[in-house]
Amino acid sequence: MTSATATKPTRPETPPGEKEPRHYGMAKGVFYPSAAIIVVAVLFSVLLPEQFSQVVSTINTTIVESVGWYYILAATFFVAAAAVLAFSRLGSIKLGKDDEEPQYSLLSWFAMLFAAGMGIGLVFWGAAEPLTFFASNPPPNIAELPDAARAPKAMAQVFLHWGLHAWGIYVVVGLAVAYATHRRGRPLSVRWALEPILGRHTDTWIGNVIDTIAVIGTLFGVATSLGFGVNQISAGLVHLGLLPDNPWLRFVMVIVITGLATLSVASGLEKGIKFLSNTNLILAGVLLVIMLILGPTLFLLRDFVSGIGNYLQNFISLSFQTLPFYGDDGASWLNAWTTFYWGWWISWSPFVGVFIARISRGRTVREFIMGVMLVPTLVTILWFTVMGGTAIYKSVFEGVNFLNAEGAIDKDLALFQVFETMPASTLLSGLAILLVTIFFVTSADSGAFVVDMIAHRGDPEPPRGTRIFWAVTSGAIPAALIGIAAYTGSGDASGMSGLQALALIAALPWSVVMIAMVVSMFRALRHEVRMIERLELQIRRRELVEHVTEHVTEHVTDEVADRVYERVATETGQLELPAIDASEAAPTEGARKRGFLDQFTQRHKD
Repeated sequence: MTSATATKPTRPETPPGEKEPRHYGMAKGVFYPSAAIIVVAVLFSVLLPEQFSQVVSTINTTIVESVGWYYILAATFFVAAAAVLAFSRLGSIKLGKDDEEPQYSLLSWFAMLFAAGMGIGLVFWGAAEPLTFFASNPPPNIAELPDAARAPKAMAQVFLHWGLHAWGIYVVVGLAVAYATHRRGRPLSVRWALEPILGRHTDTWIGNVIDTIAVIGTLFGVATSLGFGVNQISAGLVHLGLLPDNPWLRFVMVIVITGLATLSVASGLEKGIKFLSNTNLILAGVLLVIMLILGPTLFLLRDFVSGIGNYLQNFISLSFQTLPFYGDDGASWLNAWTTFYWGWWISWSPFVGVFIARISRGRTVREFIMGVMLVPTLVTILWFTVMGGTAIYKSVFEGVNFLNAEGAIDKDLALFQVFETMPASTLLSGLAILLVTIFFVTSADSGAFVVDMIAHRGDPEPPRGTRIFWAVTSGAIPAALIGIAAYTGSGDASGMSGLQALALIAALPWSVVMIAMVVSMFRALRHEVRMIERLELQIRRRELVEHVTEHVTEHVTDEVADRVYERVATETGQLELPAIDASEAAPTEGARKRGFLDQFTQRHKD
């Protein structure tokens, strides 16, 4: 593990021979179009929430139903591409200078990428999704199985949605950006990951369009996640009897937590985001350990080992699962879950990818892929096993019914309902609420940080004022929707689902950009490996020539020395060779003859 003390980040240097990119500063072709689109969408969602939600949801549904199979292929393709990079020679290339050490320790690095990647989601769905797949809405192909057979398959489905595929999607964007930034000295922006393909067109309107898509998808994704996160915080506080069920309280919560996120992003990466991420990791670990101890410990440990096996055993079939023989039921279920997740992770990938790239300087390609994919996946499996496994255990072996009056799982309350069946339920609920709150802050501040980096031509230290602007914007969006819902008495903000659908719509063009990133990355890495191989070949040739030259020279010298020695010895009558020094290694006969000639020549010179 490297030192936990990180140096102050510096802007990337341009290696010799590389084209110098433009100077940092606001990318007006990204900042203003992104802000305009966001303002128009938010105004539409606030003033006409139902119409907005209906329009964008219809568009999103049409896309998902038409290209759901494409999302499944794309997500699996990204995992395969990451595996090839990790286990090939390309994996040895360092994201930075060859002798550069990682900027952050493993613990801090993992904490920050994990908090940005899916922190809120893990707490939100930790018990809800396994219970849903087991009890209320299982995949059609396992719905008729008995409990003992359905439970492990339900967990394997959860692992698919949150495991290697999710992090493989993040890896593609993160690695492409990290290589362009840390290895080739380009600005920290997604457009430069496509430079091997776009060439001189990278820093034109084409690059502006790519960065704008990334900004919009990131901001809407973060905003909707914050809105749903506040719903869970509110549901937990109401469940504990600490607050009444009032939508205006959710409005106030968004404002307060956004204020905290703004303070964090204003303090910078080193102070605010890093500190909160490390704190969150500790809190998550504490909650996990307490749940493991208070719950059915032995069952959970066995389930964890068995779950990994089930996941790996069914990985290929789950990766390509489209349920064609289950008709509309199969398509509907996939669109609501698997396809939705792939689109959601893709829409989040600019945010998470750029952020991971920002904190990964000094690591090799292989270390980057293994660290980003394997460690979070294992922790995710453990998290869902403990939270979801406990819930299913309570349902199967203790007869606890988690279904509401409509026969469904209440996703906002599921985790708190599980806590209610355990000792120290209040403590567990309090920890979960605190965890979601801090995840809320870390998602908002890291999202604002990334958006501002992209909007400032990849500046790793964008201006504080615009960082604050994006942080406030990401919180103002859900606050406005929740406030309108409270004012109109419509309950939940109907525009929130519309914004979520809008983020998913952005995933379709962005997935094409990601495929181009893979092609671009392979092209760049293979070019560098070929250059390394040429240098290695030149070195080997040089060493071979030097070896042969030395051998031939020595051989010729010995031949000449032998003939000259015989001639001199015959004419002078001096046949004795120099004496051997016992303290040194015995020289060869050729060397002794050359020594004799040297002495003979020196005597005659004297």
